[in-house]
Amino acid sequence: MTAVEERPGTRLQRPDVEPGQLFIGGRWREPVAGDRFGAVDPGTGKTLTSVARGSAADVDAAVAAAREAAPGWAATPGRERARILHRVADLVRTRADEIVAVESADVGKPVSLCRAVDVETVAEQYEYYSAMAQSVDGAARTIPIPSHAYTRREPLGVVAAITPFNFPLILSTSKIAPALAAGNTVVHKPAEDTSLSALLMAGILAEAGVPDGVVNVVTGFGSEIGDHLLTHPGVDKIAFTGSTAVGRHAASLAGERLKPVTLELGGNAAHIVFEDADVEQAVGAAIKAFVFNTGQFCMGGPRLLVADALYDSVLGALAEAVPHVPVGDPFDPATVVGPMAGERHRVKVEQYVEQARADGGRIVAGGGRPALDGDAAGGFFFQPTVIADLPHTSRVVQEEIFGPVLTVQRFATEDEAVALANGTPYGLAAGLQTTNLARAHRVAARLDAGIVWVNDWAMLDPAIPFGGVKDSGFGREYGPEALDAYTRTKSVVISLA
Repeated sequence: MTAVEERPGTRLQRPDVEPGQLFIGGRWREPVAGDRFGAVDPGTGKTLTSVARGSAADVDAAVAAAREAAPGWAATPGRERARILHRVADLVRTRADEIVAVESADVGKPVSLCRAVDVETVAEQYEYYSAMAQSVDGAARTIPIPSHAYTRREPLGVVAAITPFNFPLILSTSKIAPALAAGNTVVHKPAEDTSLSALLMAGILAEAGVPDGVVNVVTGFGSEIGDHLLTHPGVDKIAFTGSTAVGRHAASLAGERLKPVTLELGGNAAHIVFEDADVEQAVGAAIKAFVFNTGQFCMGGPRLLVADALYDSVLGALAEAVPHVPVGDPFDPATVVGPMAGERHRVKVEQYVEQARADGGRIVAGGGRPALDGDAAGGFFFQPTVIADLPHTSRVVQEEIFGPVLTVQRFATEDEAVALANGTPYGLAAGLQTTNLARAHRVAARLDAGIVWVNDWAMLDPAIPFGGVKDSGFGREYGPEALDAYTRTKSVVISLA
């Protein structure tokens, strides 16, 4: 699929990417209608390649292939599924340069971040679910009647995996790996903006020995094929990550058809700095939390809540440090903040910053587009931005910006901090900085969030489940909990009388 220049000691080069096709039934094919659309490199604004524009007919073909493959894959012993998934992990590490180049060019991820986080996380997820594939079993139950009773955990069947633009590799793997471990087949619809790594991974899965039809990829626009996939009678379960608005729509369609669905939706996490916190550590974690992946992180920390006693010192430290965060070409190993994934995403962030100004917010750092040279001048970059003095009711505080923007608010008491933290519709992640262990446990229990970090941010591992509450969705990914979402329990009771 790609040609990547790999010369030891040199900077990784942008890839030459072949036009993307659909992957259905173990074969590469053109879409039925023959339509295509462009994949744009957000670091330069230039077109990388073209991608197949799937239609309802292509979804039908993919679901049919997945249904045909489902009985054989479900019957494959867990130990054999485990061997295949472990080979996927090995191939991901072997082909890391190629994967990094494609993902960085398609999404705008800094190559250093992509290698250390995205690629390694994908390998670790396949390793983790390789082990879990061997433990998908039921249990004997003791009952007071002369019967032998036990449970079986069985795969659901065909899973529709619908994933967003910001972490294509990770958020597709968080669905595909446990689905395969449990014996399901998959139809994957990646975001139209960032489809290339899904196609690359389809080839890697096939190379690892995943049978034809077990994983299928249909690229295209959600407005054209999304509802058809969500409502398809051949789909048994929906796994969705994306915006809350689209998640509500997906849940509504699933509910009408009584399909099980898991939703990992938007976030607007609060990061609380208590008066006993280590200021240097807190500021470092705060910057990490809001610039990570250029702020395009549903579990990012875009809201910083600071105790009165530390407010001025924390704000001063942010004003000093944030302008020095390296912004630029994602293929430069020194880059920390790359471009937004698309021009419309940057425009949305700019609109929020203008709204902040209108609401009386004070721009402490950033606030606009950086001045960059060369090809990066055409990219979709935005400066890491810190905004103080906004009222809690501002849209900029209440809504998910999904960009490198941090709002800073002050609080006087622990109760006020918790009320502010919980005072948005979202509940995906939260965090706090404190040296008081009792406070850490107490506040973590009070925060409306699926995951809470203490004295750091974005500490994730395939063994640690995450997911949301409130408008951030329901269901859990990662950990053994994810397998529960891809299996159903059947009870068997055999009379001994």
